[in-house]
Amino acid sequence: MKFTAAQIAGILNGDIEGNPDVEVFKLSKIEEGTEGALTFLANPKYKPYIYTTMASVTIVNKSFVPEHDISTTLIKVEDAYQSFSKLLEYYNQVKMNKVGIEQPSFISDTAKYGSDVYIGAFSYIGENVSIGNNVKIYPNVYIGDNVSIGDNVTLFSGAKVYSETIIGNQCVIHSGVVIGADGFGFAPNEDGSYAKVPQTGNVILEDNVDIGAGTTIDRATLGSTILRKGVKIDNQIQIAHNVEIGENTVIAAQTGIAGSTKIGKNCMIGGQVGIVGHIVIGDRVRVQAQSGIARNVKDDEVLQGSPALAYADYNKSYVHFKNLPKLADTITKIEKKLQNE
Repeated sequence: MKFTAAQIAGILNGDIEGNPDVEVFKLSKIEEGTEGALTFLANPKYKPYIYTTMASVTIVNKSFVPEHDISTTLIKVEDAYQSFSKLLEYYNQVKMNKVGIEQPSFISDTAKYGSDVYIGAFSYIGENVSIGNNVKIYPNVYIGDNVSIGDNVTLFSGAKVYSETIIGNQCVIHSGVVIGADGFGFAPNEDGSYAKVPQTGNVILEDNVDIGAGTTIDRATLGSTILRKGVKIDNQIQIAHNVEIGENTVIAAQTGIAGSTKIGKNCMIGGQVGIVGHIVIGDRVRVQAQSGIARNVKDDEVLQGSPALAYADYNKSYVHFKNLPKLADTITKIEKKLQNE
């Protein structure tokens, strides 16, 4: 896709200094700009690059006044960073604005879908599936029977949505996500083997939920595994059966949450955190990366370590952790001295 400086200025309500007809077809950092690229200058640290960049168009603040000759066409706006972000959002909308049903794909006769839907090649839509308006289903997506999908949802290539799942509006499901696989439920037999416990529940994603690539969310044994409104899940995360995650909680990569744990609203959980099952974590909790949570957590706690301690206590203890070899040497010297007396 190509855009002229004039078209971009129109989108951003900006003023042009330079050639309004110059075209751009790619994005770049200002220090790496080449012909045909669009970039921006917001951080004063990068100001020297505007005099050397080969980018065709650069978005700058209205307050910017060149001190030397420049070759790039300027688009002046109130806030260059926000304007560039707005432009990225617009670019993504245009790029992803696919409509229609590609072949080969399979759509059950009992499935229903709204307007402006895109269904990519080799996708499978099962029986009694309900799909809303402006849903984008990229190639090789599997949607099982009785799934409900709201409006303005995007499922990227390779996503798998098992039966009975409910997905709200404005959700994004990235590649390799598996929603609704069986929870890890097995009962021991007398002979030491394990019998599978049927997983008869489902998964519910409320509105504005984002699920990162490679993440797995298990169906409930009974009832539902639930991600509330605004939850943001990073790549490669495991969410077990009957977990509930509160509104606007964000979780970083490689975290694992065991079954039936309840996490509150507006929590921030770092990468590689392990959370045991059947506990309750309050609202606005902060958990540092690589922590292990094995107890109930009150509202507003900040935790670190494995098992996790209060963040301030962990930092105080760490001073002693790193000095343990010196302390051990000191104790050994004292013991020897006492033995010789």
